[in-house]
Amino acid sequence: MKGAEVLGMGGGQIWVDQIGADKRSRTGATQEENKRRRLNNEDEVLPIYATRFSKEEIEADGKKPKKKVAVMLGYSGSGYKGMQVNHHEKTIEGDLFRAFVAAGAVSKANADDPKKSSLIRCARTDRGVHAAGNIISLKMIIEDPAIVQKINEKLSPQIRVWGIERTNGSFSAYQLCDSRVYEFLIPTYSFLPPHPESFLGKELPKLALEANDLHGYEERQNEVLSFWKETEEKHVKPFLDSLDPDLSASIRKAVSDIEPRLMAVESDVGPKGTTDIDRSEVRSTNMETQPPVGFPDSGNVGEHLGTNPDDKSSSSLKTVESLHNDVLMPHAGVALAGDEVEPRIEVPKDTDQSPRVIALDPGTRSAQEPLRAAEISQETKQRPPVSPFETTIKKLKNIIVAAKKAYRIDPKRLARVQSVLNHYVGTHNFHNYTITKLPGDPSTKRVIKSFNVGPEPIINNDTEWLSLKVHGQSFMMHQIRKMVTMAVLVVRCGCPEERIAESFGNDRLSVPKAPSLALLLERPVFDTYNNKKRVEDVEGKGEVGFDKYQKEIEEFKQREIYQRIFREAEAHDTFHSFFAAQDSAKKSDLLYLSSLGVPATKRAMDGSEKDGKSVEQIVPEVSDDDEDASGQDG
Repeated sequence: MKGAEVLGMGGGQIWVDQIGADKRSRTGATQEENKRRRLNNEDEVLPIYATRFSKEEIEADGKKPKKKVAVMLGYSGSGYKGMQVNHHEKTIEGDLFRAFVAAGAVSKANADDPKKSSLIRCARTDRGVHAAGNIISLKMIIEDPAIVQKINEKLSPQIRVWGIERTNGSFSAYQLCDSRVYEFLIPTYSFLPPHPESFLGKELPKLALEANDLHGYEERQNEVLSFWKETEEKHVKPFLDSLDPDLSASIRKAVSDIEPRLMAVESDVGPKGTTDIDRSEVRSTNMETQPPVGFPDSGNVGEHLGTNPDDKSSSSLKTVESLHNDVLMPHAGVALAGDEVEPRIEVPKDTDQSPRVIALDPGTRSAQEPLRAAEISQETKQRPPVSPFETTIKKLKNIIVAAKKAYRIDPKRLARVQSVLNHYVGTHNFHNYTITKLPGDPSTKRVIKSFNVGPEPIINNDTEWLSLKVHGQSFMMHQIRKMVTMAVLVVRCGCPEERIAESFGNDRLSVPKAPSLALLLERPVFDTYNNKKRVEDVEGKGEVGFDKYQKEIEEFKQREIYQRIFREAEAHDTFHSFFAAQDSAKKSDLLYLSSLGVPATKRAMDGSEKDGKSVEQIVPEVSDDDEDASGQDG
């Protein structure tokens, strides 16, 4: 890889020819199995979205006229492996295709393969990503005037078809889409600086001093410089002073050493070495965990707190996993079975940039929510008793989280967020914002039309949120989530804004991807197609868009998307955990966010983190999704 270096990829390097190997292996195995079944006159293994009817059923169904159409739809991506059909896993398209078949919109002859109906999606959203508006095109049987209603009756409340419009025969939802608008919701406490005792919290001021930029660093952090000191004095110190002195000392050590590393365990730390969190797949409290770096594979964490590992009293901890399960995962925001919870939401002014968040009646919750609450309640009952030591750590952690949630962003910091986002606008090389792409790859050049922060923050359950909306021609896999993370890290780390422009250069930077649960596709744009259609004035073919469905979309967005985001993020402290993991990972990956810039990461990587490999041998991270980076979205 000439003229380029890969920075901060740690031990997560893999070879390009390994990318997609798991997917090819599964596909090959399925093909071999189907070949064996055909030779033995056995039924083939069908994809989970397919339905196979007998010859007699197909003949009885008859042939019905099919029309090329655009289907406008919306969905909550929680619990789904993305939009695109997958042979083995639950996807939005898979459920949608089965509903088409069940409603009679796709013939029985074509029920085993969406390709037979020429199905093409506008935007292939990632796992856990939502969409208030997305569009697919296909050939469909639409002679029944109640076809939309019949399709929706076959779908879960998480997926809705807004409408169906006839198009010309050559219409492609992917090829004819002009651009796409995405929204990302994020709590404003994400823009607070790293905790002073975290790895980044200690390194950033030191590197600013080394770069002769300490004054500039403090100026960029001016409106939040006192946050952690005030939190310590007003909330943490009074609580610790009320404890037994020995217990207080152990608790302080736990908060400054153990807890940040456990935050990293809570994130998706995979073989690629990143600390990305995908809360759409947060598992229950019996999830498998690995000890943090520097901890033994088993044993008593108490000895690392300075407590006696043989002491069976309540002042010692049990294991990393038990502390993770009993202390970090439970949270007061989780609604257990029987709880009567009515979200109380402040409605901001009606602007183009901020969603109009409304109060949600408990009765409008998805049917799955009480079931999940019951599961959480059962898991809680099955946990072993926790010690006072662990309970105290949990209380202190909740005090810190509560102090962060009470934060309200300063107008100057809000303006800086917008200023940072403005650096994305234009045509740039976004190779650092996706996977498997190298500098110079022409496919990484993407056009961003706008990236705006809503001027009116949203208040939900005492937490302040911002709406970030990005409008671009098209996006690569994870691009938006990585753009959001980079912008937030630049602001919270007091980093010079030009670091965004530098990320478009040849250096390969490690950029974590933000939690997927907060990203949604607002709408794709088809202005060119619609303008041409107006000129041609073809009878029976309407415009492709969402204007006529705004009332239904807004209600769905509040119930199935916004409220789901708020509930899941609060229940799992998603953003607190995500950024705590970034702050406390004792690696050089993110030192380019310091005043010293990229040289700080290069210098650190000259040591052991390269694992003996040259930078030319290191390739970009691989996603945990079996898809290529050239596809969409988010």
